[in-house]
Amino acid sequence: QVQLMESGGGSVQAGGSLRLSCAYSKYTTRANCMSWFRQAPGKERERVAAVYIGGGTIYADSVKGRFTASEDHAEKKLYLEMNNLKPEDTATYSCAAGDVCYSDREDYQNYGQGTQVTVSS
Repeated sequence: QVQLMESGGGSVQAGGSLRLSCAYSKYTTRANCMSWFRQAPGKERERVAAVYIGGGTIYADSVKGRFTASEDHAEKKLYLEMNNLKPEDTATYSCAAGDVCYSDREDYQNYGQGTQVTVSS
């Protein structure tokens, strides 16, 4: 089974930056899609970025222009560069891998436990 493990979360003030990493192992072939999700307390989980391997990347409107997702297959890592962070970005961020870029994390074959990001005003 593929394991996904996120890291890089933490606490930052509004306007700051963080870089999240998602290490994946035991993938002998590339997934077709790797995505970042986030869930804030009391809110539904949302997909913030979907990386179409070999294709492009799409972002949620709420993070467009501030977040950049990328994948490095040689390193077996997925990244999420987050700039100009806002208090509303506070959430648990998780990564997911699968054959299709679904908008629901539960439809992915594999996903991690998540890393907490807290943005203070």
